[in-house]
Amino acid sequence: MLRFRPAATSDRGLVRDNNEDSGYASAGLLLVADGVGGSAAGEVASASVAHVIASFVLGSRERQDPVALLSDAVAFAFAHLGDGVRRDPARAGMATTLTALLADGDGFTLAHVGDSRGYLLRGPDLRQLTRDDTLVQELVDEGRITRQDIATHPYRSVVVRSVTAGTTPEVTIARVALQPGDRVLLCSDGLSDFVPEEVIGDLLDVGTPTTAAQRLVDAALAAGGRDNVTCIVGDVDEGNPHVRNGHLVGAHRNPVNLIDPAAALAQSLARAATVG
Repeated sequence: MLRFRPAATSDRGLVRDNNEDSGYASAGLLLVADGVGGSAAGEVASASVAHVIASFVLGSRERQDPVALLSDAVAFAFAHLGDGVRRDPARAGMATTLTALLADGDGFTLAHVGDSRGYLLRGPDLRQLTRDDTLVQELVDEGRITRQDIATHPYRSVVVRSVTAGTTPEVTIARVALQPGDRVLLCSDGLSDFVPEEVIGDLLDVGTPTTAAQRLVDAALAAGGRDNVTCIVGDVDEGNPHVRNGHLVGAHRNPVNLIDPAAALAQSLARAATVG
């Protein structure tokens, strides 16, 4: 069986008043969620989605194939945000990115929406596992701009897909081939927007997951710290991919950011027990 040896670090940065990023890291689940800037209650969206998905996976991982499990977990998280808006209409429009990587013993499944990123470091080679759901990435795909144009494009921060209250999920979910010795990184755009990819690769390839995660966050702060930054690092090795006892970082650490946390946990576990 394969699992992660995980680490997680998050910082609000040097400019923002609060941290709208959330992260979760365990032997069986790595997750980063970034409350979409400019939306209402971004920290509530990211923390609640992280909480619901971790709870859902914890309650149902023995009952489903992993692709269906993550699909159901994300759909339930969307519905949970909708409940939050009904409780407090001021939260209408709250949204978050989501990048999650699930270890199920036999392999790994990736769920992604938004502009947070997943990377794989295998030997000296760094490869992006995710595609940015952004306007500028669509323009690159259409050949209208180059990747070199992204950093200065006026719409570089426009996210075209996210986990948004009251919407239908548009999430990419796929199996990912990982092997012992691989190192993975999930990060918010507070890292990838400000630290060059070659530097990310160099810093990721040093020390333990804890050391690498902290060095990456430090690099984002040294680059100006203009956004919240969260880095989740996991080494793939042999062992039990349990989800319990995960490390919480960012907005996820503060219960005040959760939409009715006790009810969310109970509903996630109850829902998980009925699926698959």
